Amino acid sequence: MSASHKNLHSKLSIGGLLITLGIIYGDIGTSPLYVMKAILGGHIISSDIVLGGISCVFWTLTLQTTIKYVLITLSADNHGEGGIFALYALVKKTKIKWLIVPAIIGGSALLADGIITPPISVSSAIEGVKNYYPKLNTIPIVIGILFILFSIQQFGTKLVGKFFAPMMLIWFTMLGTLGAIQIVQHPEVLKAFNPYYAYHLLQVHPEGYFVLGLVFLCTTGAEALYSDMGHCGRKNIRISWIFVKSTLVLNYFGQAAYLIHHEGQTLQELGKLNANPFYLIMPDWFRPVGIVIATLAAVIASQALISGSFTLINEAMRLNFWPKVKIKYPTEVKGQLYIPSINWLLFFGCVGIVLYFEESSQMEHAYGLAIVLCMIMTTILLNYYLIMKRIKLYFMVPLITTYLLIEFSFLIANVSKFMAGGFVTLIIAIVLISIMTIWYMAKKINKSYTKIVKIDDYKKVLMELSEDLSIPKYATHLVYMTNANRVDELEHKVIYSILQKRPKRADIYWFVHVNILTEPYKTQYKVTEIAKDDIYRIDFSLGFREPTKINLMFREVIRDMVKNGEVDITSRYESLNKNNIIGDFKFVLSEKFLSNDSDLRWHENIIMNSYFFIKKLSLSEERAFGLDSSSVKIEKFPMVLHAPENIGLTRIIK
Repeated sequence: MSASHKNLHSKLSIGGLLITLGIIYGDIGTSPLYVMKAILGGHIISSDIVLGGISCVFWTLTLQTTIKYVLITLSADNHGEGGIFALYALVKKTKIKWLIVPAIIGGSALLADGIITPPISVSSAIEGVKNYYPKLNTIPIVIGILFILFSIQQFGTKLVGKFFAPMMLIWFTMLGTLGAIQIVQHPEVLKAFNPYYAYHLLQVHPEGYFVLGLVFLCTTGAEALYSDMGHCGRKNIRISWIFVKSTLVLNYFGQAAYLIHHEGQTLQELGKLNANPFYLIMPDWFRPVGIVIATLAAVIASQALISGSFTLINEAMRLNFWPKVKIKYPTEVKGQLYIPSINWLLFFGCVGIVLYFEESSQMEHAYGLAIVLCMIMTTILLNYYLIMKRIKLYFMVPLITTYLLIEFSFLIANVSKFMAGGFVTLIIAIVLISIMTIWYMAKKINKSYTKIVKIDDYKKVLMELSEDLSIPKYATHLVYMTNANRVDELEHKVIYSILQKRPKRADIYWFVHVNILTEPYKTQYKVTEIAKDDIYRIDFSLGFREPTKINLMFREVIRDMVKNGEVDITSRYESLNKNNIIGDFKFVLSEKFLSNDSDLRWHENIIMNSYFFIKKLSLSEERAFGLDSSSVKIEKFPMVLHAPENIGLTRIIK
């Protein structure tokens, strides 16, 4: 990461705090649009539900968001980067294999949440217009806004980002001001700070536990807050959260104050057809302005989740959880990327949610069930992170137990939403979990059946092949990508390709290996000379957020080696050599297919056939490595699993 970028995002500064407001808090910051509306629903307003609900909201924001995420989980950073995959990359060092399970479930649940957040945020904001036009169909407007939002992703968010920070500052200032006005008029609402009211609602009121599932909506952005830590830095998040939480609490308590003052009525009686306490606490003259500001804030909230989804998929690809897909880098800003396939999949997912649920009040039922799963998975991984850090058991055990109890309570409360729409996000999460699991397990099966050989056993024959003029020259420089981790080893299929498939004579053989690190930003390489002027190996060590542009990186390494006098890359053809013409470079990539000779177990059959089906839809190896197709040769290579060693043929002798 460049020094200026690192300083901007990791050091505490006014600029850093403003950027944090624009990037981090979109999801959690727009929750006042729908939380209180969801808690009350169509019920008659009662002080028990209002005070109990708002007390639950305050203590959820305090225990879940402030203590768990802002104070504790943000400390679990991977070289400044956050998120469930960054946390998994840290705890991976414990060598506990099953931790892959919470990582995959958590990552899939967070992506599923990314499909429901834009529709619910934008719908909640736009529906404020129904106060003026009750019969207005908001569905086309919501889809139109979402289409514009997803269309501009390809240009990056550099220019739009400058607009985000001041807009979110206006949004949070508006939240706090509107809430404070109501609290001053009805200060008795402040007694809801007492956790007794939350306890009373959950224990006494028949609707109490159902309300808990809706209260959870106030903290759904906490996981996204942790995922976006790399953009802004821990210090900026912690300081800005003081302001953000204060304005959120003021607004929630302001809505509660207004509602208590109208006890005995329903929201529908107070707000005509679109009964939302968020808009009801606004003065009539200000409401049109409030609707515009809320819509812009909802778009920013959606933007944050879309960018987070791109980052999440990029990390999943590097950790072998996701098939290779095309990645673009629309701006020079570090870490900013655009994944076209994911962008449009998210868009069509969002449109499907809008068309299926139609109104934000219906979407609330689908919201929360997936993200609480993600939070539980984060808690499990956090437990092992604290063990790694040798945190005292008397502190760690009560802490993790408390959060598992809280989150499982939220999960049980949210299960009641399953039939009302929660199944939608769970189905999306299950599809994503299936893809990640198939891809990861197929890679493991693939690796276990890859034959590795010692390169020293073939060094002599490769050098002799290089000098064998009876074989036509295949290329001046022949480059193979290898997955063998050790510098003295190579896959047997590479040797087979060079020596047996069709003998490939080259002046210099290059073997290139890419090692993905558990830290986000690093670009290093090491060159191993196996045979002077004949065989070289290059090992790239890349952070899990670095782009894999092998073509450019390989050229840079060759340039450095030539400059240092380590290698001569001019053509060995006499006429070209005397004119200093650089020799050609040819990359050979192997594309595996499942051999008919394989004798698969039933689960391997499902995994491998699904893997090769998904692989057809994913990016080709040459494009994934950023190679120029004109210099690449693709070779088909059979993958044989459990081949029978002896068929048991009987010879007939005449």
